[in-house]
Amino acid sequence: MKQHVVVLLFSLLALPAISQPLSQKLAANRDRRLILETLKRQTDDWNVGRIDRFMVSYWESDSLTFVSKAGITYGHQATLANYKKRYPDRASMGTLKFDILQLDLLNSTTAYVIGKFHLTRPEIGDAEGHFTLLWRKIKNRWVIVSDHTS
Repeated sequence: MKQHVVVLLFSLLALPAISQPLSQKLAANRDRRLILETLKRQTDDWNVGRIDRFMVSYWESDSLTFVSKAGITYGHQATLANYKKRYPDRASMGTLKFDILQLDLLNSTTAYVIGKFHLTRPEIGDAEGHFTLLWRKIKNRWVIVSDHTS
């Protein structure tokens, strides 16, 4: 009986060490799912012409960075203005498709995504390229803090 009590005590002491990695894995899986769901919502919003809703996934801060062949844009408002200027109508926006090539959670509040985008635009010609996104969990919400699209 004494041996059973000792084994039970050791098992209870080891339980937090065993369950912590499991809880971390569950949290990481949840965070991956949330980021992928956010990218899906972005695609859906783009494909019905809602650039303002598409931009909800971006950090609403002057520290947001967007890098493209045109240079670096700083800030949420400037990035939104550039999107609206570059894509003034549905024909220029086309239909967006993302292919996520890599999604790495660097820690519990930072993620890195590499992907490919494709815009199907029958009237003016298709466009495609690659992107890297740096995500941060801010106020318990995943947002894009830096976007490099080429």
